[in-house]
Amino acid sequence: MSSPEVLGQFIPLHYHYDMLRDNYRMTSFQQAIAETVRPGMTVVDLGGGTGVLSYFSAMEGAKVYYVERNPELVEVARRFLRMNKVEDRVTIVHEDASTFVPPEPVDVVTCEMLHVGLVREKQTAVIEAFKQNYMQKHGPKLPRFIPEATILAIQPVMQSYQFAGFHAPVPLFQPPTAEVAGTKELGAAAVYQTVIYDEAYAHQVSWKGIVTMQHAGTLNAWRLVTKNVLSILIEKQSEICWHNQYLVVPLHEPLEVTAGDRVELQIEYAYCTELSDLWDGISQRVLAQTMVRRISA
Repeated sequence: MSSPEVLGQFIPLHYHYDMLRDNYRMTSFQQAIAETVRPGMTVVDLGGGTGVLSYFSAMEGAKVYYVERNPELVEVARRFLRMNKVEDRVTIVHEDASTFVPPEPVDVVTCEMLHVGLVREKQTAVIEAFKQNYMQKHGPKLPRFIPEATILAIQPVMQSYQFAGFHAPVPLFQPPTAEVAGTKELGAAAVYQTVIYDEAYAHQVSWKGIVTMQHAGTLNAWRLVTKNVLSILIEKQSEICWHNQYLVVPLHEPLEVTAGDRVELQIEYAYCTELSDLWDGISQRVLAQTMVRRISA
């Protein structure tokens, strides 16, 4: 049984500080909030961390409830929000985000408790609990969520596992870009689940599908892609997205493939589990336990 500390409730402070240096993450959320939040709105920031999303909302003229369980982060956010001169617009709430109910109806909820494949952190569990608690107190109309949805996909790749001549097939994190040194894409990414946060959603994955190889090579890994749709801009017919880091997970038994080959794949795991559970699940339970075989034409 995993403790809340392991599952993202108490991520080390230096990790939160390092996230501030991720320009892709920061500018994506800043843009999504600027497109969504208007002066006079009320915003809840679940799992507020260093307070940066609360700051973005406050700068758009909103009244903000910053909610955070970690006492160290609460003090950090209090100091940072004061330094950035928005403390009068942000109410600091030292409470578990899964139990917090705002005292009034709100317009927007921000929540960035996101990790690859929706594991490790408690995005889905926290938002589900918030929705239930909120509707019980304020009625069925829900606020808008940032992100609005998360799209999960898996891609066949041939991955180099040579490290200074040492061969070690291990899970690897990668920047979310199409081309990464040492990785050859063997086919397109296949979407295996979509979570829309203001709708009912599953809390686990149980998917079976067929992935077609577009290139020949050694299929020795699957790359997990986690695309977060932060804001859908209907009038502009566009969206603001942010991808988590990719995760490349090795197969126990590599498979030689050619263009046109079809591989049957089954994925099963629960959200909000430990990251090691996802690694073990994909390599032993999800991929090894599932059938990964070439289907004859």
